[in-house]
Amino acid sequence: MVERKEFCMSFVEDNYLVVPNAIDTKFANFLYDYMLLQRNIAKFKFEQKYINQGSVDRGSFGDRQVPQTYGMYGDPIFDLLLEKTIRPILEKESKLNLYSTYTYYRIYKKGDVLKRHKDRPSCKVSTTMNIGGDEWPIYLEPSGKENKKGVEVNLNPGDMLMYRGCELEHWRDVFEGDDCAQVFFHFTDDINYIYDTRPFLGLPQYFKND
Repeated sequence: MVERKEFCMSFVEDNYLVVPNAIDTKFANFLYDYMLLQRNIAKFKFEQKYINQGSVDRGSFGDRQVPQTYGMYGDPIFDLLLEKTIRPILEKESKLNLYSTYTYYRIYKKGDVLKRHKDRPSCKVSTTMNIGGDEWPIYLEPSGKENKKGVEVNLNPGDMLMYRGCELEHWRDVFEGDDCAQVFFHFTDDINYIYDTRPFLGLPQYFKND
């Protein structure tokens, strides 16, 4: 388990790094309320049949990785945070020239599991940031080897874990709380994946040039 007092690490050497207070707690609390509101709006519109389950402009409950859990790709607020606030931090720590690709947030619910996985090419350097809700540790394997025990990392609201998303397995065990809001910020050093192949940030995923 990684204790918060042991955050004196090197991303270049350790392949991951915890950044405490990447955003302040007050701002994290605001974003948490915003995410809950977005979820409630989407749920209401689905139930009232103003939009169908295939609509993604307000987020979706059709997350393929964590079924029936609300998630949102490319929210303009978080995509702006990606470019203006998070990218300079990651460039400093990674010693890389990075291109912003996309953001995705989830509000996990009781019983959710995030299976062991590695990320796609748009996520060469990635982060998960705790926004609010109940505590839920994330695990990753810094060596890059598969099926290892890994290390446990706990984050306070506003704390951020950066890691090599395409190289390191990362996962979460069964969530026993009520809800947990996390946002993922993704970057690459390959210009071919800038904005996750969208024309610009803030657009839904159906604008990707796949």
